Amino acid sequence: MTALVSQSSVKVVGANGQISIGKQFAGRQVLVEEREPGVWMVRTVTVIPDNERWLHEPQTATDLRSALTWAAANPASDSTTDALMKRLDDGTE
Repeated sequence: MTALVSQSSVKVVGANGQISIGKQFAGRQVLVEEREPGVWMVRTVTVIPDNERWLHEPQTATDLRSALTWAAANPASDSTTDALMKRLDDGTE
């Protein structure tokens, strides 16, 4: 189990309402929760857009992994691509 190391520092909120938490967090998204007046918890987060959430569901991840494994074992060739294009042109399945 990893030991939790707590670090504290004093920051000044600028006139524009911003504080700097360090360059190591530059570009990261953070969640700021106000637990009570004057008490904030700041956590790094990864935000997943609603229309992409389905990609992170367990069954979808399993299906995608299976499809990628199949694709690696069955590389496309000109003959399969030509056959697919002909079927699409003919309207057959």
